[in-house]
Amino acid sequence: MMATQLEQARQGQTTDVMRRAAGRENIDVDLLRQELAAGRLVIPANTVHLADNLEPCAIGRAVSCKVNANIGCSSVRSALDGEIEKMKVALEAGADAMMDLSTGGDLDDIRRKLLAICPVPFGTVPIYEVIIDRAVEDIDYDTILKVVEKQARQGVDFFTIHAGLLREHLPLLKDRVCGIVSRGGALLAKWMTTHNKQNPMFDLFDDLCDIMREYDVCFSLGDGLRPGCIADATDAAQIAELRTLGELTQRAWDKGCQVMVEGPGHVPFNQIQYNMEIQQEVCHGAPFYVLGPLVTDIAPGYDHITSAIGGTAAAYYGASFLCYVTPREHLGLPNTDDVRQGVVASKIAAHAGDVARGFGNAAQRDRTLSTARGSLDWQTHLDSAIDPVTARAMFDEACRQSRMPAGSKGEDYCTMCGREWCSVRINKELRQTIK
Repeated sequence: MMATQLEQARQGQTTDVMRRAAGRENIDVDLLRQELAAGRLVIPANTVHLADNLEPCAIGRAVSCKVNANIGCSSVRSALDGEIEKMKVALEAGADAMMDLSTGGDLDDIRRKLLAICPVPFGTVPIYEVIIDRAVEDIDYDTILKVVEKQARQGVDFFTIHAGLLREHLPLLKDRVCGIVSRGGALLAKWMTTHNKQNPMFDLFDDLCDIMREYDVCFSLGDGLRPGCIADATDAAQIAELRTLGELTQRAWDKGCQVMVEGPGHVPFNQIQYNMEIQQEVCHGAPFYVLGPLVTDIAPGYDHITSAIGGTAAAYYGASFLCYVTPREHLGLPNTDDVRQGVVASKIAAHAGDVARGFGNAAQRDRTLSTARGSLDWQTHLDSAIDPVTARAMFDEACRQSRMPAGSKGEDYCTMCGREWCSVRINKELRQTIK
């Protein structure tokens, strides 16, 4: 059996996958290999997907902060063509990874078709397929292992596995405002209370490691007790599960598996630093994958903004991977425009976090755009935008409304001020006269 990327890194071997991931980041491959060996970095790259169309991507503090986009058919709306279109829109907007959270339709067919056109790391939550066509109470260990093995064989690069939510954690939920908001967490909690047994994902953890190691599938240890509102943030239940995730991280590493850890959720801004730091301490530096976090609960319809605010702080203080949140979070399934807005908002947060922590040449992107803006170089200005499509559409509309001279590229004309009132144009003149 071939060694995993983690095992090869520990042995001091530099693989082609590591070289490709390092080249994408423009960092030294030896640094990447060392971070991978230490568990502080992952490259979710199932050997099956890698042999097909996957472009390896590294996730960790030694590289740029990454963004994931969620798509998937549901029992309410199961149009595969629509989810394929969402994937394309998310990739065009800059998503670094995709998760298929389908809970309706033919999940095998959906997964196969999405993987066939997905060039970035692709994740799933296997428990969703486990409960298809069966009651939660009827889940058995054999079914769980068969579903996980099948999805690994299909090429899924990372699995969200809710193994850290234990029976003994459930009494800690009694004072929560929103209880369990994780679908996987809620399903497993119901199973545990019905059978009066421990979380099957916890009991099966070594078997899951063996399957995932064979295909080099990366663990994304799920936070089934993540807070669903700021009142529940950083409570005893969340921290108890986190400590279990830290133990599971070490167990997975001992089995040769790569690991990242999932985190909240809804967190007030003043608690984000602590959440990032305690995860790094408890989970031994494993990459942190956070949903947002959303810093307030009162903005339905604008939660891509509340999550971008929290995501910037999370990226600065310790997160390596941001899961996008769309404007339609808490309200309904996102459409393609929601997906674009969610990805762009998270990309802004990730980039702002990279700039703030002084990562690589992140700030050079801002310098390039600002230099173009200061020179009224509209084309470079637009080309350098994080979302050139939207920027160019707004610029073209402004040109029509401001009656910019026909054929002009805007070098000496401002779409907001016209010519005579434009401070940027005046500054261009001043620079030519100041000695």
